[in-house]
Amino acid sequence: MTWLETIIIAVVEGLTEFLPVSSTGHMIITQSLLGMESTPFVKAFTVIIQFGAILSVICLYWRRFFYPETMKTKGYTWWQAIWRFYLRLIVGVIPAVVLGLAFNDFIESNLGNVTLVAVMLIIGGVFMLFCDRIFNKGSEDTPLTYKRAFIIGLIQCVSMIPGVSRSLATIVGGMAQKLTRKAAAEFSFFLAVPTMFGATCLEGYKLISHGDGNLLMEGNNLAVLLLGSVVAFFVAILAIKFFINFVAKYGFQAFGWYRIVVGAAILLLGLAGYELKMVD
Repeated sequence: MTWLETIIIAVVEGLTEFLPVSSTGHMIITQSLLGMESTPFVKAFTVIIQFGAILSVICLYWRRFFYPETMKTKGYTWWQAIWRFYLRLIVGVIPAVVLGLAFNDFIESNLGNVTLVAVMLIIGGVFMLFCDRIFNKGSEDTPLTYKRAFIIGLIQCVSMIPGVSRSLATIVGGMAQKLTRKAAAEFSFFLAVPTMFGATCLEGYKLISHGDGNLLMEGNNLAVLLLGSVVAFFVAILAIKFFINFVAKYGFQAFGWYRIVVGAAILLLGLAGYELKMVD
């Protein structure tokens, strides 16, 4: 990968990972337009730089991760508050772990289905045009119980279909559980940390188990990964700040129209004979 390709892919990752627009769909377009060669390292790169995005969430919400608000509002001790916060994340990520392992072959076989990605982008976009009407705004007094965390995690599994968007699935899941748009979006960010960390570790394991672990040390690959992670980190911080403020004020319609345009663009490019494909 060139330095320019590294920066562009990292910017796209940072911008789209936490927005309900499908980072998968954007990676398809970006990698195809750049004419990037399909290699094991490029595939690993797109997953491993998610670690930078993970750190952006921890950086922005460090108080929630290390000093949960329940200490102040409920009078819990530090250990009790930490336990309650992280247990909700564990409960929320269990469905993704179980179903991800159970349907791994199905997921892998459909990652390269560009038409499926485009169709799901459009369907998700149409849904987002009306989701503010379908779900009430929710209440700030709605508690995030273990049951609600599990249901949100279960709905997150819909994003295993390429093009759905993990962020969209978890935010909609949160709103369906009577959380406010802001609260649903924030829990989506928190839930991304163990989910994406697991995906990053899994990709690293695949590289090592398949004998490609030395790829990380070849040439400037390690420097490329570092640069990509740093760029994704800073861009994700900006994207999260923008998204929280925007969605709290205006809802999801703008993102719905955007998804429809991107999905339609993928389909039209395919019909025009321009081959778009995932890195495999």
